[in-house]
Amino acid sequence: MGRTLVVLNAKAGTVMDLGGKATAEAVDRALTRPDRDVEVLLAEGKQMARAIRTAPQEGYDTVIVGAGDGTVSYAASVLAGTDVALGVLPLGTMNLLAYDIGLPRDLTAAMAALATARPMRIDLTTLNGRAFHGVSGVGFFSQMAMAREQVRHSRGRIFGWLWALGRAIFRSGRLSLEIEIEGRREPIDAYAALVTSNPFDAPSWHRSRLDSGLLEIHVAEERGALARLKAGADLLVENWRNNPGIHSFQARAVTIHGLRRRRAWVATDGEITRETLPLRYEVRPQALTLLVPANAVQWAGSPPEAPEARTVA
Repeated sequence: MGRTLVVLNAKAGTVMDLGGKATAEAVDRALTRPDRDVEVLLAEGKQMARAIRTAPQEGYDTVIVGAGDGTVSYAASVLAGTDVALGVLPLGTMNLLAYDIGLPRDLTAAMAALATARPMRIDLTTLNGRAFHGVSGVGFFSQMAMAREQVRHSRGRIFGWLWALGRAIFRSGRLSLEIEIEGRREPIDAYAALVTSNPFDAPSWHRSRLDSGLLEIHVAEERGALARLKAGADLLVENWRNNPGIHSFQARAVTIHGLRRRRAWVATDGEITRETLPLRYEVRPQALTLLVPANAVQWAGSPPEAPEARTVA
């Protein structure tokens, strides 16, 4: 019999609205089958991390995480390279991975989709050896993450996002960087750099592939405050690939060197850390088994055959 551990963030808004006991019982009913035993754990912080970390040793073949991108990213790093499958319930703010694979925000609908999901091998990307599933950024992107954290509980979702965007645009300073790809280093003065695990190639900031074997780096060139506002507007309307101040590259690995600083704030899947430069990013192809709904667009793709790194002008 298969064994599934479901780890729910007890402080998630959905859980608190429905009640912890009611939520746990609903999840248990939705996911338990005659051939699968399900254990649901309501936890917070270190307790969640400990449960995820010890799940493979305790005999679980599936771990489902109901939390935000940071906890999902931690679970992905723990389960990478194992045969334990990861499932996601979107109980965070952004829910990047959950929405990429088409999981709805509504908990009941998400559980229904997860109950019939199939395992898919997906890529992860490492930052200085630590795996993540989505995005990692410096400059504007780390400032945006810090500003969002400041208004998480005090403002409405849309207003808070716009406030954080404006604050990040004006607080982002000049970064003197060198971008190294395949041994070639190019200097650039930027106010932001973002690395994504697989390219965002679909509408509404989605990835149609999670197994392309490539990461993508976007560097926003420093051109002054007005250019930053224009770039911010282009991000909102998804026109950023046509912005001449944003340069995009695809590769299997990239290193970001800092010319005038040794450390930088980095936002990775919503978690902010202080990192020592250089920042080394590398794809780990098909490192994680992810439960993906049967109707997800990612099933339309096929695993690449030794994908070649390529550059987007």
